[in-house]
Amino acid sequence: MLQFSRWKQATILLTCLLGFLLVLPNFLSQQTLSHWPGWLPRKQLTLGLDLQGGAHLLYALDVDDVRKDWLDALRDSARQHLKEAKMAVSAVGATGNAVEVRLAKPEDADAAFKALRQLVQPLGNPLLGASGNDVEVHRGEAGTFTITPTEAGLRQRTSNAVSAAIETVRRRVDPNGTAESTIVRQGDDRILVQVPGLQDTAALKERIGETARLSFHEVHPTLSAKQAKAGRIPPGYKIYPTTDSTEEAELLLRETPVVRGDDLTSARAGFEPRTGRPVVDFTFNPTGARQFARFTRAHVGAPFAVVLDGKVISAPVIQTAIEGGRGYIEGRFTVATATKLAIQLESGALPAKLTVVNEGTVGPSLGSDSIAAGKVAGIVGAIATIVLTVLVYGTFGIFACVGLVVHGALTVALMTLMGSALTLPGIAGLVLGIAMAVDANVLVYERIREELRAGKTAIAAIQAGFTRAFVTIADSQLTTLACALVMFWLGAGPIRGFAVTLTIGICTSIFASVTVVRLLVTWWLASMRGRTKGPLTLPV
Repeated sequence: MLQFSRWKQATILLTCLLGFLLVLPNFLSQQTLSHWPGWLPRKQLTLGLDLQGGAHLLYALDVDDVRKDWLDALRDSARQHLKEAKMAVSAVGATGNAVEVRLAKPEDADAAFKALRQLVQPLGNPLLGASGNDVEVHRGEAGTFTITPTEAGLRQRTSNAVSAAIETVRRRVDPNGTAESTIVRQGDDRILVQVPGLQDTAALKERIGETARLSFHEVHPTLSAKQAKAGRIPPGYKIYPTTDSTEEAELLLRETPVVRGDDLTSARAGFEPRTGRPVVDFTFNPTGARQFARFTRAHVGAPFAVVLDGKVISAPVIQTAIEGGRGYIEGRFTVATATKLAIQLESGALPAKLTVVNEGTVGPSLGSDSIAAGKVAGIVGAIATIVLTVLVYGTFGIFACVGLVVHGALTVALMTLMGSALTLPGIAGLVLGIAMAVDANVLVYERIREELRAGKTAIAAIQAGFTRAFVTIADSQLTTLACALVMFWLGAGPIRGFAVTLTIGICTSIFASVTVVRLLVTWWLASMRGRTKGPLTLPV
């Protein structure tokens, strides 16, 4: 237990040295860091909104966009329901604020009305009672129907779209949940975004603003977009513009996509194996994989289009059936644009367009006097902890204090590497981690005292103290770790920041308070054996 091989000692020392190197930039100015060699770390710990402020963006959700998408979905659903009922349709289209349906055979009106009534969904909680319907189906003359969204349905649709947009923006701005960004709803259709430490909002707006709606469409097998414009666009098809100047300016595609971006489970930037050009690798969920495989199997030798935000970015020819739900999107990408698109696809598409209503910067939510008081409290607490530990445990107390310094350095170093922002709740987690590290040393030292009182020798007491106290330390730390993981999983914002800092502190406290302190005790024992001829007494 008290023996350390050379490689273990070297590993512990290198870990401590790396931690101090990663922490050092936090105590230096940017001007000093600019003169550092390139191989030295320069990344600094980001402070949260409550400590330094940051960028402020207020977005408004485009309600007309939500209404248009809903009408398009109702049109496709109406066409599908009538197709399943085996009824011929003369025309189905979205006009104004409604979807109009005209049957080819007016005598089928009764059965068609029954089929279209299936589109009506009740609003409200089923347990508390419905509060109306989301759409109304009106029957006209000569086999015509009008499907109209209700105001209550539109309000619910908009509310759901705002909730979905908040989650999408959160994944784009803070994918790891450690940046302590504030993303909340304001009013019925607005979203407030605040990102700590950011002064230039251009890159942030670019990352958030694009809807990144991806879909895969069938290309019309015989008609081109130019021919369709000259004559009549076939029912169910639509002309889409392209972004590649080397291809046709427009393509005639089936409006209902084969697979939507909602069926993606992952998206990563990568490189095309043969040419080395940047691409976006993607993976479908089981449903999307089956649909995509079925379509490509039936259309080998035919082109299909990849549509992003209403524009065709690629229209490759299907060479063989694509099984397994994996593929890649190629286009005129650079590494940066492929990475940005992958992040947007990974986070999910925005349900509607977001428009910036207000932008600027905000100051720290905590006043300078509160921050100064917090610094003083931290310094006083650290000094009191060190003095008390040394007074109670003597030389071993000094070892414990060294372990605390290592623990604090490693905690901040890992937070810096992860890009975690330090907020007031994060500082609370950091302080709690230090308290747990002190508690671990107290458990070890008190166990050593008990073993000494039981008549064991100094070396046997130390070995028993570290061995038997470790079980108690591990049990308490694992219990706290379980609580921290639950807070990170279910919480958001400051709660997640507290959970992240606490989790890191738990991991580093075991290393610093047990491994590092035990190494220091081992070195002390080795030095005392050469200077003491009689029985060894412990300063604990």
